[in-house]
Amino acid sequence: MRTYDRLVTQTAPGATPGPAGEAGNGLAVPGPGSVTTEPPGDAGLRPPDRPAELLARAASWYAALPPRRQEVAKDAALGLSLAVLNLLSLLPYESQLHPSWLAFLLVIGQCLPLALRRAYPVPVLIACGLLRDAYDGLHFAYAPLPLAPAIALATVADRSGGLLRWCTVVGTIVGVAYSQTLPGHNQPYDAIVQACIFGAAWAVGTLSRRRRAALAAAASRAERAEASLDEAADRAAAAERVRIARELHDVVSHHVSLIAVQAEAVGALLPARPEAAATSADLIGSTARTAMTELRRLLGVLRFQDHEDPERPRLTPVPSLSRLDELMDATRAAGLGVTHETSGPQVPLPPGVDLTAYRIIQEALTNAVRHAPGATAFVRVTYEPSHVCVEVTNTAQARTPSQVPAGAALARGSVHPMTPEASASCGTSAAPGARHGALGPGYGLAGIAERVASCGGALSLGPAGDGGFAVKARLPLT
Repeated sequence: MRTYDRLVTQTAPGATPGPAGEAGNGLAVPGPGSVTTEPPGDAGLRPPDRPAELLARAASWYAALPPRRQEVAKDAALGLSLAVLNLLSLLPYESQLHPSWLAFLLVIGQCLPLALRRAYPVPVLIACGLLRDAYDGLHFAYAPLPLAPAIALATVADRSGGLLRWCTVVGTIVGVAYSQTLPGHNQPYDAIVQACIFGAAWAVGTLSRRRRAALAAAASRAERAEASLDEAADRAAAAERVRIARELHDVVSHHVSLIAVQAEAVGALLPARPEAAATSADLIGSTARTAMTELRRLLGVLRFQDHEDPERPRLTPVPSLSRLDELMDATRAAGLGVTHETSGPQVPLPPGVDLTAYRIIQEALTNAVRHAPGATAFVRVTYEPSHVCVEVTNTAQARTPSQVPAGAALARGSVHPMTPEASASCGTSAAPGARHGALGPGYGLAGIAERVASCGGALSLGPAGDGGFAVKARLPLT
């Protein structure tokens, strides 16, 4: 027992000191109302004397172990527990066991190998079985239940391959049959108990192995499903990036091309024709504002969710064939003479088809403005019972300056006529799903092909008979 060097006693008013004899031993008996304190340094030296503290330390030590060592620790605890159980079951018969120490050693020894049962299942079963048979071979009576060999057999059934499992079954049957032939095992129920114990152990091990296999298969399926979901998400993200790039190209390319043409016209018209230059400057401003509006709408779709912004319907892109007249007016203002014709009973189009048809016309007219200044274009929209057909055809570039409209007069220095070579650079024909490489270095016609393919339609691109260029698309309505 620990003794402390000193004991500090604070006596409250009215406290009674202890007897003199006790005070002479260096101790004071506190009276009523006194408070006794221990030196702080001694509190840290006190060993843990509470079971809760010991359990907490053991739990923290176990949690710090790696998984393999945790298994060994659990199996070691199991082996020690069975060893103690076997020892306690033989203690009442110690006087009838000769020599008793050997009997105790054998029943304890057959349990201790269980600490390594998951790492070495077959050697552990052999060790447990041999020690058990040695106990019976030495004719020790009052043998405890063979729980350790049964647990080792269950581990073999759980952890070993098919050949080893059946070899251990045969070996176990032989060992149990041998032990039943020894003296002291002449009761019928003894064999039945042995068969039930080892049969149950084999069944438990088999069920555990199948359960682990099922869990592993489920985990593998979950991993594959997660990988497929990730791939689908990546594909969806890539498709969305392509769609966004296509929308931005259609918006920016069209309006910026018109702005570029008008800006060059302004520079050419000043200072000789200030009124015409002012008209072109006004067109530049209106075109820029239209481009900003469409960009704002497109970015609004990307930025906001339905529940986040009540103004999203105002921000959603609305280009459609119903706004075709606005597109024609803007194109004519850029210097391209364009006419259009609509035939067939007009029916409401699906939003995707409607937007695709509008963008095809917009991109074709933009290419005509850029590559064929002074030309004319013709747009035809035909409604059929199950399809809508869009056709844009432009003539070749004007041959003389008198044929070039005023708005595009000064664009000749930066653009080129739509010659057969230029037509080939943009692509001559494309089927649904055509790749970009077949459509030349630009992205406009490639975007048209992607839009048509996404709708399941058919696309035809190529030079027209008079030296111009023609774009034809047939889009299904369903």
